[in-house]
Amino acid sequence: MNDTPAWLSPAEQHAWRAFIRLHQKLSARLERDLKAHKLSGADFQILVALTDTPDGRQRFQDLAHTIEWEQSRLSHQIARMTKRGLVAREECAEDGRGAFVAITPAGRTTIEAAAPHHVATVRRLVIDALGPDELATLARLSNLILEQLDNEPP
Repeated sequence: MNDTPAWLSPAEQHAWRAFIRLHQKLSARLERDLKAHKLSGADFQILVALTDTPDGRQRFQDLAHTIEWEQSRLSHQIARMTKRGLVAREECAEDGRGAFVAITPAGRTTIEAAAPHHVATVRRLVIDALGPDELATLARLSNLILEQLDNEPP
């Protein structure tokens, strides 16, 4: 067995580093913009996942799976958001051990205020920078990498 890594070629290294810089800069910019609405990126991710469900709630385990977080991280984040009134924990009547995370009216008001600004930022920084063909390529490439990640053992 060969333990020598398959080093990246100059072109591969350039593409990888550009992708990493893009991810870091875009994440930092979106995080700063959300702070104007007193939300973190983590808050926003959870609120979006909850608003994507018809009743605004998900089982704790399902939410962890949806956003691909470990349960301990989610538990700490939910505790912080509960203190701020954005979400509430609800007991599960069918399963005494399970719990739901539900968006509160304050959480819904907060995300409804933040979402238009967030979408405008995404549009300005990403969508408007690309033509229709480039946007389709971005989606195709992103889906290829996501498929690779989904097929890789955790």
